[in-house]
Amino acid sequence: MDTSIARRNILARIRAAQGREAEPAASEREAAAGYLERHPQGPRPAMPEDLAARFAAEAQEMATTVETVEALSDVPAAAQRYLAQHSLPLRAIAWQTLQDLNWTEAGLTVEFRKPADGDVVGMTGCFCATAETGTLVLLSGPETYASAGLLPETHIAIVPASRIVAGHEDAFNLIRAERGELPRAVNFVSGPSRTGDIEQTIVLGAHGPYRVHAIIVRGA
Repeated sequence: MDTSIARRNILARIRAAQGREAEPAASEREAAAGYLERHPQGPRPAMPEDLAARFAAEAQEMATTVETVEALSDVPAAAQRYLAQHSLPLRAIAWQTLQDLNWTEAGLTVEFRKPADGDVVGMTGCFCATAETGTLVLLSGPETYASAGLLPETHIAIVPASRIVAGHEDAFNLIRAERGELPRAVNFVSGPSRTGDIEQTIVLGAHGPYRVHAIIVRGA
């Protein structure tokens, strides 16, 4: 069963136990929106005018490597440079939304599918990114499968500069404005996967990619 359908069924059963209809009424949605409006956000740090520069600086603090290019057409060559510099295979799986870029001309073999065993590199876009913490925000969907940024050991993310917002609050506001409802999965990615569970020693790649590379596109 689709996870979104399963979630709806679970929530419907909870609402039924409370004596309410399966789906929220318009009045309930309005009440929730009103609640959010009446409760202002807490203090937040000041952000510079150049959110892309702040994102890049914060991302690098979290061990994400960053390159900035001018246009989307520059992305395949940037990805090829990164893979070659790290002696990684020039082969990747990617979101279907990236099919229009000319990967072959850059010397890359890219398949637009979910990752399988043996796939070392996964390439994604992002819904948006947050400058405050250098975080990627990925929304799951039929063409933007979450696994592409979670299972391969190397994650390359394309970040349009126009989609960099100040903080997480702005990211959720953007999701509500553009999507209305949260998808099955929302992933906030702040650098490579890490853990300090064993002797308080930080180990990268414990639960996901141990390399994250962001390509910021100034003209997108």
